[in-house]
Amino acid sequence: MTAQTVLVIDDERDIRELLTITLGRMDLQVDAVGTVGEARRALAERSYDLCFTDMRLPDGNGQEVIELIAANHPDMPVAMITAYGNVDAAVNALKAGAFDFVSKPVDIQMLRGLVRTALRLAEEKRTGGGAAKIGDSSERLIGTSPAMQQVRATIGKLARNQAPVYIAGESGVGKELVARLIHEQGPRASGPFVPVNCGAIPSELMESEFFGHRKGSFTGAGADKAGLFQAAQGGTLFLDEVAELPLHMQVKLLRAIQEKAVRPIGGRDEIPVDVRILSATHKNLGQLVEQGQFRQDLFYRINVIELRVPPLRERRGDVPQLSAFILQALSGKSGDSVGQLSPAAREALDAYDFPGNVRELENILERAMAMCDGSSIDAPDLMLPQRSARAVSAEVPASSHEAQPAPSAAAGADGGLDDYISNIERTAIVKALEESRYNKTAAARKLGITFRALRYKLKKLGID
Repeated sequence: MTAQTVLVIDDERDIRELLTITLGRMDLQVDAVGTVGEARRALAERSYDLCFTDMRLPDGNGQEVIELIAANHPDMPVAMITAYGNVDAAVNALKAGAFDFVSKPVDIQMLRGLVRTALRLAEEKRTGGGAAKIGDSSERLIGTSPAMQQVRATIGKLARNQAPVYIAGESGVGKELVARLIHEQGPRASGPFVPVNCGAIPSELMESEFFGHRKGSFTGAGADKAGLFQAAQGGTLFLDEVAELPLHMQVKLLRAIQEKAVRPIGGRDEIPVDVRILSATHKNLGQLVEQGQFRQDLFYRINVIELRVPPLRERRGDVPQLSAFILQALSGKSGDSVGQLSPAAREALDAYDFPGNVRELENILERAMAMCDGSSIDAPDLMLPQRSARAVSAEVPASSHEAQPAPSAAAGADGGLDDYISNIERTAIVKALEESRYNKTAAARKLGITFRALRYKLKKLGID
């Protein structure tokens, strides 16, 4: 079997020798050069499986090399060698198309992990091994609208490198699904995908959760515990709702990402970690930076590439396909027959703006399947707000003085009104059950709903 080849470009002789020895021990064949000119000649004469380039070179810079490789050798992963703590150079390299970066002084263990990941990626590109995987995974990203086709194509591109990706989009659009697909279609697919909701971790526990702790480091620390970075070793760490991180934690997170190492609470030494960072939030992160609520340096570090996931109202043509997929999944989960949307129900969904996006559509259809008689879902079963903003503006003349019912406040988010309505439902159901001596069929009749609707509500409200 022919040995895989690596091109090393660095004007420091010690670095060239270190990389040559380290990579040689991994059974790789290494060519080492010290200038951009020599690199151009080497790349013209033969093809390589991987390239390392320093940022500063006597006759140019590594950025030129990265751009050259991206243009002429798109299947070749290239990693930037940067000075310690030079975040700007690393970010620029990733934006230019670099696969990853390694800081001086070079950590050998981290270097080996980077090389294995890069060569696995190069092999997949060369053999087309990832093609079937991409198609299979993307089937879960439902929709054939131009907006979703663009998202799907971008995911395929982002999966091929290690640049941090910031996934922007409203609540409920499917940001975590997009993050999972980026992970699954890339060279880290065999590693773990660790999602974490940054807004769900108490501030005082964040450092322990992210970086781990040593036994006895604080009250209650009865044993060593690995953090989320270590749990994601060799894979992807997805920071959902990253805007919720407090400023003190943003500083620590930035350091961990820059140094590719974490120090557990109570630990003396830093532990190298090899993870790819994907992040997301429904908030405007750039605006939070301007307001001083989010660190600019961390923003630039996690937002090397931004991927916007469109809201459902911008891809209305996908609603029928999404609805069919969701109803099929719900029927499989419940064992009931697949619900069919009546023409009136389809028309009602088409007229609705979905402030809660795909997640809201899922909730609407789950409720409708429980409320409908038989397997046919009609418009009233959807229980949509009486008017959506789009329908009102299209149908009500500007001169009309007739008061219009306001959309439900619960349409797009959980809140006080949801709790209020749930309490009313709970009281009515419990009363009906008591009056019918807990005969559910009789209770459903007394409430004027189907037995299946009562069963759904009992489960939803947690009534035994």
